[in-house]
Amino acid sequence: MQKLSLDALAREHLERAAATSNGRSATTVYGGHEHTLRQTLLALTAGTSLAEHDSPGEATLLVLRGRVRLTSGDTDWEGRTGDLLVIPPARHALEALEDAAVLLTVARTN
Repeated sequence: MQKLSLDALAREHLERAAATSNGRSATTVYGGHEHTLRQTLLALTAGTSLAEHDSPGEATLLVLRGRVRLTSGDTDWEGRTGDLLVIPPARHALEALEDAAVLLTVARTN
C-alpha cells in the first residue's frame, strides 16, 4: 500500500511550475506505460495551456487547486477546485485560468 498527499504534491509542483519558463510541472502519481491506469499530477501557472491533443483513452480531470478550462471543438467546460471533468474521447486542450493543479486519470485503451 502506498499513501500520497495530493495537497502536498500540488503545492510542490505549483512552486516548480512558477519557477519554469513554460509554467508547467508534472509527475506520475500512479501507473505508467506498463499499466492500464495512469494518474498524473499537472501544475500550470495562470495563462499556461496544453495545446490541443488526442485523447489517450478514457480520462478524467480532477481539479485539486485553481481554475481550468477544458476545450474540445466548439465546446468548453470550466472546472474549479473540487470539480471532476470527464475528458471527451476527442481532441482537446487545457488552459489554466488561474494557477492550477489537476489530477489526470487515464485508462488506456489497447
